[in-house]
Amino acid sequence: MEHRRPLVLKCCVLFLLLNSLAFRVSEGQLLPVVDDQGDSTTSYRLRTYIVHVKRPEGARLLTGHELKQWHESFLPNTTLDSGKRRLIYSYREVMSGFAAKLTPEEATAMRSMEGFVYARLEATHRIATTHTPQFLGLSQTGRAWDSGNEGKGVVIGVLDSGIWPHPSFGDDGMPAPPQKFKGSCIPLSGVTCNNKIVGAMGFLEGEEVIAIDHHGHGTHVAGIAAGNFVEGAEVLGMAAGKASGIAPKAHLSIYKVCFDDVDCPDSDILAAIDQAIEDRVDILSMSLGTTAATSYYFEDGVQLGSLTALRHGIVSVTTAGNGGPMFNTLHHDAPWVLTVGATSTDRRIRAKVKLGNGEEFAGESAYQPDSFDSSIMRTIVYPGEDHCSAESLKTIDVRDKIVLCSAGETEEVEKGKAVSEAGGAAMIIMNRKKDGYTTSAEAHVLPVSHLSYEDGSKVLAYFKSQKSSSTATIIFGGTVFEQRPSPTVASFSSRGPNNGNILKPDVLAPGVNILAAWPFMVGPDASATPSNPTFNMISGTSMAAPHVAGIVALIKNSHPNWSPSAIHSAIITSAKDTDSDGNYIIDEYTNEAANVFAVGAGQVNPSGALDPGLVYEIDPAIYPKYLCSLGYTTEMVELMWHKSGVQCETEEHINPWDLNYPSISVVLSPGEVIKVRRTVNHVDGSAETYRAKVTAPPGIAVELSKQELQFSGLDKEDTFDIDISIESLDKTSKPYGRGKIEWDSDVQQHLNVEFGLPDS
Repeated sequence: MEHRRPLVLKCCVLFLLLNSLAFRVSEGQLLPVVDDQGDSTTSYRLRTYIVHVKRPEGARLLTGHELKQWHESFLPNTTLDSGKRRLIYSYREVMSGFAAKLTPEEATAMRSMEGFVYARLEATHRIATTHTPQFLGLSQTGRAWDSGNEGKGVVIGVLDSGIWPHPSFGDDGMPAPPQKFKGSCIPLSGVTCNNKIVGAMGFLEGEEVIAIDHHGHGTHVAGIAAGNFVEGAEVLGMAAGKASGIAPKAHLSIYKVCFDDVDCPDSDILAAIDQAIEDRVDILSMSLGTTAATSYYFEDGVQLGSLTALRHGIVSVTTAGNGGPMFNTLHHDAPWVLTVGATSTDRRIRAKVKLGNGEEFAGESAYQPDSFDSSIMRTIVYPGEDHCSAESLKTIDVRDKIVLCSAGETEEVEKGKAVSEAGGAAMIIMNRKKDGYTTSAEAHVLPVSHLSYEDGSKVLAYFKSQKSSSTATIIFGGTVFEQRPSPTVASFSSRGPNNGNILKPDVLAPGVNILAAWPFMVGPDASATPSNPTFNMISGTSMAAPHVAGIVALIKNSHPNWSPSAIHSAIITSAKDTDSDGNYIIDEYTNEAANVFAVGAGQVNPSGALDPGLVYEIDPAIYPKYLCSLGYTTEMVELMWHKSGVQCETEEHINPWDLNYPSISVVLSPGEVIKVRRTVNHVDGSAETYRAKVTAPPGIAVELSKQELQFSGLDKEDTFDIDISIESLDKTSKPYGRGKIEWDSDVQQHLNVEFGLPDS
């Protein structure tokens, strides 16, 4: 068993950036109304606003109708000229306030009303496996599944594009849902409940709507988290085996909040979290990214709602986002959410490119038809940087040729359709520089090989040198395993540093070419309408987050009384920052060791998380002080915390590294000693002694107040102090770095630490 934790450093540039993000309150004021469109025509258009108001006295005793009346009292009238209701949602748990249709002038007019706090235009979020349970070690002898832990009795609430009936959601071997769960499949959802799917509801502008998935994303995500066992799963014959989710016996409660293909409005997300709290789910899995950066946690429905969910004992899991490989692209960075980045596994669906000069390059594709004659060398054509649009293909003759296409801009499968319709025989997808070595094995409609940036560049150089005499073929290699290195950070996985000086992402999980349930046929026989259930492989941090949600379910099954922060700690401190060969995890963008802002604590380790030995817990009551320390005003904290009494102007502020978080992130200056304290709770019933081992980057001094932690039994606490300082700037090779504090007994626990250095 292995127990681990992170240490981190930051640099001058990053330090300045972090400070500019952390102290982001203009003149200490909370702007009462936000309309950032900058377009005078918005005055004549109704928009959805999220409106925060003070909680009325005796709010807990108000009926739903009475609470609705209180919220309607802030509106100019209750009905629009169209006959539709102004009030979209009346929130009870997730926040004190409502969502309503208003013009900017109407929203501004509320500023003078007693009880009004703040209003903003709603933001819109966008939606961001036969093998991965084995890859994560769940099915090995002595591990979670082998010992009977498959997530029974735990309810995972999934906020996404709904769900489609699929064998993965059959209830063979499933127990009844726990008695505490209050949800159901409402009639309008169109979903039939069983012991797997125990709740379903759709949310769209205040209306109860169908929760059936017509996109596929929600079905896929739910299958990863808690899909039941299905024999014979495959995608066009590839990656064949028994499919299941990470917690195959956990229950699913579905909250459809994403419509119009991928749009997921904040008002619907908040309503779904409100309902999930009322339904008493155990976990929220939210594979939802933001369309734009937010300055405050309360401007993001996922992070705002998750803070309230935390106070109800619910663990919220969400994505880091797909904005990599650049720094500062991370979406969800609040310390009360588990933020997950994406990795590739050791499985590849091989489609090799062989050029006329004999060079060969290993790519990927899920569609590998026997009818394609790989012995025939075909002419290569390249329509240019227009990413193989239908228009660009009209300018060249692609018939029976292999077409070179740049990755990105449009869906790769759609490019393949355009090439096929133009008469092309096959397609080679060449990664852009930012895509690095991350390739996809998609269900194409014609023979394809998706190549890395390095290999694609070599193919393009060959074409440019040989022009019309250049030839190639694609040789299919099927499904191969034990590829090295693995895991590796996907190039698209978003990176820190973040707004609140907390090391994010927290962990990594498989998110590339993940096989799970799908509503539609894929490949050449693909249909745009739901058909016989099948499987598909897709990629994104959206696929990584439900892996962690499933692991949380396994932990909740084994340790039902653990707090959300204890579960966070178990997952973060047990994560592995090394790959299968013991080397630091590689970044597929650079093909070098990934930095701490990409890796966080490392790849999730389910078995270690189930038996962490020590956990770092956080009392949620400290979060108002934390928010004050970020520059939030009293008014801002109250609208997030739903309670008065906090006075940011006089409240003792705390540094982000003073949170009892399972990682430490500090910014250092010469001559400065940063003192950090951590308290650990022993969650193993046996008497144990843990001995310290410190790994610090060159030039950094890390000193502990204790070299041993001794525990006589369960639920015993101990506290240790850490002094962190710059020992020698001459020895530091980078403006940021990482280290770890390991606590060893028969097992190992590490605390990651991030260090940032001043401009030298």
